[in-house]
Amino acid sequence: MKPVRLLTAAVFALAGLIFFTSFNTAKGTNIRTDASLLKLSDLIHERSLKNGELDESNATLREDVESLAERDDGSTKAEDEKLAGLEKSAGTQKLKGEAITVTLNDAPPDATAKLPGYPEPQPDYLVIHQQDLQAVVNALWQGGAKGIKVMDQRLISTSAVRCVGNTLILQGRVYSPPYKITAVGEPGKLQQALAESAAIQNYMVYVNVYGLGWKVTEDGTVTLPGYSGTVDLQYAQPVE
Repeated sequence: MKPVRLLTAAVFALAGLIFFTSFNTAKGTNIRTDASLLKLSDLIHERSLKNGELDESNATLREDVESLAERDDGSTKAEDEKLAGLEKSAGTQKLKGEAITVTLNDAPPDATAKLPGYPEPQPDYLVIHQQDLQAVVNALWQGGAKGIKVMDQRLISTSAVRCVGNTLILQGRVYSPPYKITAVGEPGKLQQALAESAAIQNYMVYVNVYGLGWKVTEDGTVTLPGYSGTVDLQYAQPVE
């Protein structure tokens, strides 16, 4: 048998096994309300709390290391200034400045179309999606944001804003709406970037028609926390 045909047969066999396993697991019950799924939800919540505690512990240790590093280690002033600049760019240091906050929220579960010509909402229309959060973050960067915080966490170059169902998973921690995104920068430019974003303009249709939450406030001078998580890159490796 040719390799391609052998691979095709293997794929169909695996698919059959998956269907059988799913049927055997369900046994006529509703898998969505299975107690095992509820246990999984509890496990995710527990892990999120644990990750938060580890972040706080890591931040404390980092402060201890930095206080030790302030002692004379033989580096020159130029080297110290270069290191400080790199830390600022990496987002590991606190950032103070004028800021705005964007708040996104789900629509009421009993929402109906507020304007004529629009269909009655499906459940998918009434919740915040990953692309909505990403649209706000991208627009704020486009508007010259010097730093951004989503909920209580600072974003860095490797941060990934991901949603699973109607919850946000950010750097190992789970959040529920309303979602708050705070950006330090020039408020006028940040708000202009939000207004000019095509993705946000599309989101505003759902705000006006179905009642999705949208609020932009100027916060005055705030201080964003430094990123306190790990800075080690994690990546996939091919199997030998």
